[in-house]
Amino acid sequence: MKSDNQSFLEEFPKNFILLGVSDRPWLELPLFVVLLVSYILAVLGNIAIILVSRLDPQLHSPMYIFLGHLAFLDLCYTTTTVPQMLVNMGSSKKTISYGGCTVQYAIFHWLGCTECIVLAAMALDRYVAICEPLRYAIIMHRALCQQLVAVAWLSGFSNSLVQVVLTVQLPFCGRQVLNNFFCEVPAMIKLSCADTAVNDATLAVLVAFFVLVPLALILLSYGFIIRAVLRIQSSKGRRKAFGTCSSHLVVVSLFYLPAIYMYLQPPSSYSQEQGKFISLFYSIITPTLNPF
Repeated sequence: MKSDNQSFLEEFPKNFILLGVSDRPWLELPLFVVLLVSYILAVLGNIAIILVSRLDPQLHSPMYIFLGHLAFLDLCYTTTTVPQMLVNMGSSKKTISYGGCTVQYAIFHWLGCTECIVLAAMALDRYVAICEPLRYAIIMHRALCQQLVAVAWLSGFSNSLVQVVLTVQLPFCGRQVLNNFFCEVPAMIKLSCADTAVNDATLAVLVAFFVLVPLALILLSYGFIIRAVLRIQSSKGRRKAFGTCSSHLVVVSLFYLPAIYMYLQPPSSYSQEQGKFISLFYSIITPTLNPF
């Protein structure tokens, strides 16, 4: 019995060590400052959007319902990871507990998948507003918006639950060092000492579904939008129509490009050195830029 307990403890460590930029000590202070400033800006910007969209009656339109949820997602996204990163960079002890690590990648994965669907819902809203302006209020009614948001949150949670159930079963054989700034599923799979074929395949299929399907819907929506805008006779009208969509396209690009690089390749073969900096980008830079 004692040997079984010892084997269990070896397979599932109490703590993980998050390397971050420990191999580049000169980078820790500048990165700490950048993260702190970015986090403050992200928190203030996203809270401002949430408050304004809630308090101003003129902003209770479908677009601002989705925008409020996007801001809340980004607020949670950064708060899930950045405080832990700041603590680790300001300390020689760069650890996170096994339980804390599990909670971190579970929430991070949940929020990421939810944001994919919210961005697709925003593209649908823009399509109806530009291509079906006379029927906009009938189609994009409040109940539909709430249903789309509920589907986004529940789908993201379901996906995260599947990933967590599979990941917590992985043994680590005493391995504790994660070459990352925070815990996420690909890094955990990479660290495991077991056969991770099932985890790799499940992650690839589910993430491909949650990334590529919403992205296809977004691109399809904007294909119809571009066709409708080009038919507008007035150049001022075309500029106004493109102006309403440009900010959403920037947000989509900032979110999807890093996600595609990180998750649409086998976790066992991706470069952790590049991956950790891309993870840093979409965990803090994207949520900071979105409010602007």
